[in-house]
Amino acid sequence: MSYSVKEIFYSLQGEGAQTGRPAVFCRFAGCNLWSGREQDRAKAVCNFCDTEFRGTDGVGGGRFAGAEELAERIQAIWGGDSGPGVRPYVVCTGGEPLLQLDAPLIAALQARGFEVAVETNGTRPAPPGLDWVCVSPKADAELVLRSGDELKLVYSQATATPERFVGLDFRYFFLQPLDGPDRAAHTQQALAYCLAHPRWRLSLQMHKVLGIP
Repeated sequence: MSYSVKEIFYSLQGEGAQTGRPAVFCRFAGCNLWSGREQDRAKAVCNFCDTEFRGTDGVGGGRFAGAEELAERIQAIWGGDSGPGVRPYVVCTGGEPLLQLDAPLIAALQARGFEVAVETNGTRPAPPGLDWVCVSPKADAELVLRSGDELKLVYSQATATPERFVGLDFRYFFLQPLDGPDRAAHTQQALAYCLAHPRWRLSLQMHKVLGIP
């Protein structure tokens, strides 16, 4: 299988349970909930996305002929000295990574020592072998992935309320304030909800607060 990747870069995880962890981010091109074109945003299932995932022209991006080629690129971009007991970490994101991420790529990355994570909208099944699964539900899109390591809900969404998801099989439940001009108000709403419902934890986008990629 070939892969279309928008960008690959080395940074710190800025949100959720792995906040602060160095990682290679592999952003796959394409999404099943929005075309990525502004003229389509109003009618998209997810109309608040702030990520550029169209095309393959980002830093480190491109078209890769197979799993080994892409895994080699990711390994080359890993910038850390792992040291004893520390595995390199790659976050497969998008767009929607599960349109492309498959078992051969997971195996190729793990063969190079990587712990492999995915950040997905949860509307597609996940291939076997992943080390970390983060699901971020969007609007009223049907959720296929109903278990994993963390559920990270952008808050608030009128058709994706926390009550819909609290009974699912995840280790961690996070509310992440919706970014944009009303972010301060959304943060206060999320904070209040977490205090009233301790199953949920607050996730802030620290990479935006600190101004890192």
